[in-house]
Order: sequence, then C-alpha cells, then structure tokens
Amino acid sequence: MWEVMFWPIVACVLLPWLLVYLGLHVVQRGIIFIDIAMAQMAALGICLAVLFHLDLQSWTTFGIALGFTLVGGAIFSVTGKRSSQIPQEAVIGISYVVAAAAAVLLLSRAAEGDEQIKQMLVGNILLVTPLEVWKCFALFVAVGIMHFVFRRNFLLVSFDRDGAYRKGLRVRWWDFFFYAVFGLVVTSFVRIAGVLLVFSYLIVPAVCGITLARRISHRLLIGCIVALLGGVAGLFFSFWWDLPSGAAIVCTFGALLILVSLLVFCRNRFQRLDDTP
Repeated sequence: MWEVMFWPIVACVLLPWLLVYLGLHVVQRGIIFIDIAMAQMAALGICLAVLFHLDLQSWTTFGIALGFTLVGGAIFSVTGKRSSQIPQEAVIGISYVVAAAAAVLLLSRAAEGDEQIKQMLVGNILLVTPLEVWKCFALFVAVGIMHFVFRRNFLLVSFDRDGAYRKGLRVRWWDFFFYAVFGLVVTSFVRIAGVLLVFSYLIVPAVCGITLARRISHRLLIGCIVALLGGVAGLFFSFWWDLPSGAAIVCTFGALLILVSLLVFCRNRFQRLDDTP
C-alpha cells in the first residue's frame, strides 16, 4: 500500500497550504468560481497539447496552459471594476462555460478524448511522481515568498478594496498580478489533480476557516487542517474502496464542510440558549 500511497500523501501534505491561502483571498473577493474558471482555462491549454500530441509533462504544454490562464487573468482584472452593471461572476461563469466547451471540442478530435475529459475533471493524484511533487512544491514556496513580500497590498486589495482605492493603489494592476500568480499555481496543480480537485482545495478549506474563525491566521490554520484531513482521508478511501482518487477527495471535502456547518449550527444554538434569561 505504501508504495502506491506514499507520494500522493506527500503531495497532500506539502502542497495545499498555498491553495488554502489563495482560497481565502478568492472567497473574500466574492469571486468564488474564478478558481474553477482559471483551472478550466489551464485544462483547455492541456487539451490543445493533447490534440497536437505534445508531451503533457513538457515545458511547452505548461507554457500553453499558463498562457490561457494569463489571458483569463487579464480578462478578470479588466472586468473587476469598482462599479459595473455586469457582475464579475457573470464574466467568470461565461469564461468557464466557453473554456469547458472548447476543451470538449478539442478532445472530440483526439482518439483518447473521453479518457482525457475524465482526467481533466478529476485527475488521478495516485499517479503523481516525486519530480512533480518537488517541482510543484518549489513553485509554491516561491509564490508564497512573493505573496509574503507584497502581503500588505494583496490583503488590502482583497479584504478592503475601497481602502485600496483611497490609498491610491493601482487596483487593476494588483488584480492582474494576483491573477497571474494565481494562474501559475493553478496551472501547475491542475496537471496533477484535475479541475474539480483544484476548486475543492481552494474553496472548501477556506470556507471552513472563515466559518470557524475571524482572524486570518486562524482561518489559514483551520483551512490547512481541513485540507490535510480531506486530502489524506480521501486518498485512503479511494485506495480501500477502489474509487477514483480525485472524486473521493472532493466528496470527503464535502463531508467535512457538512460537519463544520453542523458544528457551527450547534455552537450558535448553544450560545442563544446561554443568552436566554
């Protein structure tokens, strides 16, 4: 068992922390589906590489996928206006649908199209290699350092957008900077885990952290714990019951979110009872 599970477990331990942190930004910005849209754009680039029979682990494929996410980042930074008649979520949703449809069209021309569609959605983290884990981890550390250096501006733009405008920050440029780096992270992880797992790692732990805590540091800690539990438990469920690894982890995250919601409901109910004279 450990021969199969060791490196997937290492991936679930080393990689999710940055996804949780970025997920906190995404949830706070109120653009929940931007991560799945950008993951789908990265997948579209991978589908193009499949159509041209390129090595999916090559730098060429990575560059194509990253190029699609950078285009998405540019679109989302331009459409993220302070006030607009068209909600940005509408633009994000349209981008996701178009990218998904384009991916299906591309893969329909490939002999292995059906299998690639499944791989694109749920991935197979059980097949991750040590090289993929360490390359992804090195990239995540570099991005984490960059976010730490510019943390004040990133946090201000995400958590106090009006304050960022008042301080004279070039918000759209900071948005593009955030989305470009975000796209780099998503592109590297979607090749390992698939679109649905990327979305789950970005959103579910962040939502659990926001639900249970107020301080950003506490939210990040709770999110990392949820990500670790969901990833490792989902891997073991997939191994024991012979299930697709990505889908098993996603469903485990769903179960953890339900448990957190029940915990918060019970906590609030007891607090109301204690406050009742």
